[in-house]
Amino acid sequence: MNIFKLFVPTKCGLRASLTSSRACLSLFHSTPDTLVEVHSREQEVIIALGSNVGNRLQNFNEALQLMKRSGVHIRRHGCLYETEPAYVTDQPLFLNSAVRGVTKLGPHELLGVLKKIEKDMGRTDGIRYGPRPIDLDILFYGKFRIRSEILTVPHERIWERPFVMAPLIDLLGSHIDNDTVAGWHSFAIHSGGLYESWEKLGGESLIGKDGLKRVLPIGNCLWDWSQKTSVMGILNLTPDSFSDGGKYQSVEDAVSQVRFMISEGAEIIDLGAQSTRPMANRISAEEELDRLIPVLEEVVKIPEVQGKLLSVDTFYSQVASEAISKGAHLVNDVSGGQLDSKMFSVVAGHRVPYVAMHMRGDPSTMQNSENLVYDNVCEVVASELYERVRDAELSGIPAWSIIIDPGIGFSKKTEHNLDILRGLPTIRAEIARKSLAVSHAPLLIGPSRKKFLGEICARPAAVERDPATVASVTTGVLGGANIIRVHNVRDNLDAVKLCDAMLDRRRSFA
Repeated sequence: MNIFKLFVPTKCGLRASLTSSRACLSLFHSTPDTLVEVHSREQEVIIALGSNVGNRLQNFNEALQLMKRSGVHIRRHGCLYETEPAYVTDQPLFLNSAVRGVTKLGPHELLGVLKKIEKDMGRTDGIRYGPRPIDLDILFYGKFRIRSEILTVPHERIWERPFVMAPLIDLLGSHIDNDTVAGWHSFAIHSGGLYESWEKLGGESLIGKDGLKRVLPIGNCLWDWSQKTSVMGILNLTPDSFSDGGKYQSVEDAVSQVRFMISEGAEIIDLGAQSTRPMANRISAEEELDRLIPVLEEVVKIPEVQGKLLSVDTFYSQVASEAISKGAHLVNDVSGGQLDSKMFSVVAGHRVPYVAMHMRGDPSTMQNSENLVYDNVCEVVASELYERVRDAELSGIPAWSIIIDPGIGFSKKTEHNLDILRGLPTIRAEIARKSLAVSHAPLLIGPSRKKFLGEICARPAAVERDPATVASVTTGVLGGANIIRVHNVRDNLDAVKLCDAMLDRRRSFA
């Protein structure tokens, strides 16, 4: 355990010298003169990651695992950015991000650990700022300023590097002083200055421009969801779904429907083998797998599915794991991890994207009166959804692999669904108060043919609700939705194209 000798002069602020190092550490706050000796406890740290050699995402995952084994416990992740190289420009594009965690390692011990990880992963002393499989930099170490022959913290070039500032702001944000839920206070003194520096560089307007793209790793690609809205086609392999139950129970019919939805423009196919309609009876994971796997095994073989994404709609970790092993690219969990305690660890282990949806209770209880009480539905949904995502992140699912879904139709009344559709910016803003990284996540909505549309439009039959679905999708996309989950792909894709064109025009005048 490190021992810090802390001397606090009145005029100079708090200074500390590590007994094991020549480093000089100074705390950010001034305090009265005193001399103390304390045993160091866990310190909050922020570490930047960069890679542009080999499988960049795999390099990130390996480095995170090695950090964990070495005593750095990751609590939060920034977004993932693909960036043009700086300083030495004739080299491949980088992936960049940053993570926030706690460690009992002293600052120079931590530096030694990170340098060993870099070396073990193949980094050499090549060209300064040149290609590298992994680059790990200590941006912050607790409340301390560190100046030694080998280490400077805060990192001295933070302020000039958008590819460092972007994920750093994801972790700190402009509301850090209000971040009481997770207890993160060590970097509060920096948040204002950093945010101002980020704004001077261009802030959020830089994203998508000048070689700084925010991306989500999915399948074999890095998805920049800001370019256009994506359409997810629904394939229900159930006898009792509210809209199309029983239509696609044979493998042949299911595969034919996948081909049809792809021909209509679907980029993602969401396969579900358990009904989540209100009052649906829950089936076992084994029965769900019996319905799902024969279809999935055939779907992955068809040429039309090449370049498309396959999602498994399940709240069972066993089903998720088996589906991923058979070719599914992401997991869509209506329970946000609430119905299977192993879901987060399974998804984290498979390193696939995870759709976390808001729901109270389960499908059989979600419409019970106690689950339909909200003071302000957008604020409450944002808060409860963030809690799910925070638990997922603490279990090892990085923020850069998470998609959020406010759960239209799940434990919501008609008026709640309407408030959510027009309140998507509010949901993002409320999540941003706790985590900017999570607030930047792709946002999925699924209003397709839901009961509230039938109530409003007097359309008791689900198949008659497609025009109302188009209207709700239009509202959602204009409000910031990035993925729409629908039964009727063609008509909703037309709506999405129009919305995207309108949003492009809005951005061109910004």
